[in-house]
Amino acid sequence: MQRPRYGIHLFLILMSILWLIPLGWAVFTALRSKADTDRFGYFSFGGAFNFDNFVTAWNQGGFARLFTNSLIIVLPSVILTLLFASMMAFAVSRFSWKFNITLLIMFTAGNLLPPQVLAAPLFEMFKHFSLPYSISGSGNLLNTYFAVIAVDTAFQVGFCTFVLSNYMKALPQDLTEAAFVDGAGVWRQYWNIIMPLTRPALAALGTLEVIWIYNDFFWPLLFIQSGSLLPVTTGLNNLQGQFLSNYNLLAAGAIITVIPTLVIYLALQRQFVAGLTLGASKG
Repeated sequence: MQRPRYGIHLFLILMSILWLIPLGWAVFTALRSKADTDRFGYFSFGGAFNFDNFVTAWNQGGFARLFTNSLIIVLPSVILTLLFASMMAFAVSRFSWKFNITLLIMFTAGNLLPPQVLAAPLFEMFKHFSLPYSISGSGNLLNTYFAVIAVDTAFQVGFCTFVLSNYMKALPQDLTEAAFVDGAGVWRQYWNIIMPLTRPALAALGTLEVIWIYNDFFWPLLFIQSGSLLPVTTGLNNLQGQFLSNYNLLAAGAIITVIPTLVIYLALQRQFVAGLTLGASKG
């Protein structure tokens, strides 16, 4: 029987504590008023502790609208990302043709580019992409949800394609070959045979994508100028004053912003872990 490795356990506990310190400090700051913080200092326990900052942050920051904007951006982005990535992964993993590796490398290499490199070209491209004013108040893709959804989807497809293609390659080739003999076309092989078997991987990737796209700050800040369209991570700046910053209020707003990602992770934790560890014990 293998003896427990107390050193590794201790290291993991210390890393967990170090990771939780900033979150705990944010909660501590959010529960105090700015007046008490100014009076006693940040590194003190003086004054009252309550949830007034959370109520003020919710009302002043307009979080109900910000969460709605985030939902409008995140859901289509995640669905489109997983759909396109699964199609591409199915093509490169189940069919042999000369551009298999080339396409997979191109999709994966796209993730190596820093987003800032493509910021200016994408901004100009969206600026000259005309849309009816009934869809876009700017007459183009700028200041619309479509711009952020398109970019988030494009940047996430590569990673998801790489993960799903490796997952699909582990599935027996006999499954699709037998389906082909029985008369199943490519679409039926993809949708009715392969996709149900990739649910654990899709659940794990879906959890990651929801968290990543929800937490995205750069693209909404670049493409959306109207405050009424901003998602919650970018709209948090509404709590920032022009001449004075209430860090207690900002801390409360940041905690409110974190809550959905924690709920999503806890709700999908079992599927997430199953998707990541499936096949790990195979030789």
